[in-house]
Amino acid sequence: MAMAGLARRKGYAVVLASRSSFSLTKWRGFASGSDENDVVVIGGGPGGYVAAIKASQLGLKTTCIEKRGALGGTCLNVGCIPSKALLHSSHMYHEAKHSFANHGVKLSSVEVDLQAMMAQKDKAVSNLTKGIEGLFKKNKVNYVKGYGKFVSPSEVAVDTIDGGNTVVKGKHIIIATGSDVKSLPGVTIDEKKIVSSTGALALTEIPKRLIVIGAGYIGLEMGSVWGRLGSVITVVEFAADIVPSMDAEVRKQFQRSLEKQGMKFKLKTKVVGVDTSGDGVKLTVEPAAGGEQTTLEADVVLVSAGRTPFTAGLGLDKIGVETDKIGRILVNERFATNVSGVYAIGDVIPGPMLAHKAEEDGVACVEFIAGKVGHVDYDKVPGVVYTTPEVASVGKTEEQVKALGVEYRVGKFPFLANSRAKAIDNAEGLVKILAEKDTDKILGVHIMAPNAGELIHEAAIALQYDASSEDIARVCHAHPTMSEAVKEAAMATYDKPIHI
Repeated sequence: MAMAGLARRKGYAVVLASRSSFSLTKWRGFASGSDENDVVVIGGGPGGYVAAIKASQLGLKTTCIEKRGALGGTCLNVGCIPSKALLHSSHMYHEAKHSFANHGVKLSSVEVDLQAMMAQKDKAVSNLTKGIEGLFKKNKVNYVKGYGKFVSPSEVAVDTIDGGNTVVKGKHIIIATGSDVKSLPGVTIDEKKIVSSTGALALTEIPKRLIVIGAGYIGLEMGSVWGRLGSVITVVEFAADIVPSMDAEVRKQFQRSLEKQGMKFKLKTKVVGVDTSGDGVKLTVEPAAGGEQTTLEADVVLVSAGRTPFTAGLGLDKIGVETDKIGRILVNERFATNVSGVYAIGDVIPGPMLAHKAEEDGVACVEFIAGKVGHVDYDKVPGVVYTTPEVASVGKTEEQVKALGVEYRVGKFPFLANSRAKAIDNAEGLVKILAEKDTDKILGVHIMAPNAGELIHEAAIALQYDASSEDIARVCHAHPTMSEAVKEAAMATYDKPIHI
């Protein structure tokens, strides 16, 4: 049950757990923080720092607590940003080695300077984290560096990174602590031979053989980085498909594209043993349904089997915050937990584990706190796999639409018929649009293309405003652009395309 109050007497804290019971807890003697805040945010990742800035912009006195000592969370420090830096750098190398000659650019030799590549990545991360600190100063957000944990629903004890401690008080406290790497039974991550995505972003040499456990967004992106740089990539996936959330038709084309790049897949396969006693790693695998075991060998194994909410050490049990069976914090439509004054956003609550979703959560949450109205529609959050080609989607897959029993139409347009794609000799992929048959309302859009992550936002806006495929088709698109393929797919959905 949530705490009803907290009182101090003679060095003790009286924690009132209910009307009929209480317990005495020795007070640790923390240095007291500043006056009470309107909002305290625990976690400085995309959800947390955006919530803190927005709260301050709305006139609320705000403090953000971050244990890492660098803002931006997993995404900026060891996730989205450094991975995109390496994806871009490795793509440039791959293009120079394999494609430049087709465009009349001839090089006598091309080589990888991995140290310089990593330095460029680290510089990008450093500049961006410092940039967020600058935004905190600009918006007058108080920043406390340390590990926060609840001592009451309105107080957070912080062990600061400089060895001190303090208590930060707030009328409204937002939990924005993100997620952590999901471990696999019997597989110990040492960030040397067996690495998480964090270790995969900091390898000091290019492995000859890399095994990726998990064929989701992160595994395929990191596999692409090291595959372009020369590693032989094998992806082991328990499920029958890669990226199970992806539209099946697009997924099949995507997998074929990755296989053409040299990526090997072992689907419906589970890892049952790991041996790191030698120079490399030996994985024992078997069919997911059971069967004969085989051994795979690699220099490095990347564990990319998903992520799990990070709430360890927050003291949620102490104040009575409810979670579900997989550790996600339960909230209502206002992002409020069952404990008055305590909220949660981002990866620690149900919904897509995506940085941009967390940002929207943060804005909506503080808008509610400020007496305004906020809203996030999780059915309209775009997702992107930043490989080459990229795959982006928003809305429902064809399989989901079928399961709903909705009559629908499908329009598709290949980039092989797009003039810009042909001109730059990069015409792999397609645009696929699903629309309700009777109303033409767009239900989902799926794009596989070099810049799918940019193209998808036209579709995201369309879904947000319940647009029809004809609405997109009748918008004038500049020529020649890749976005014309979106227009043509829309034309194919409600009528007929022009260029195919």
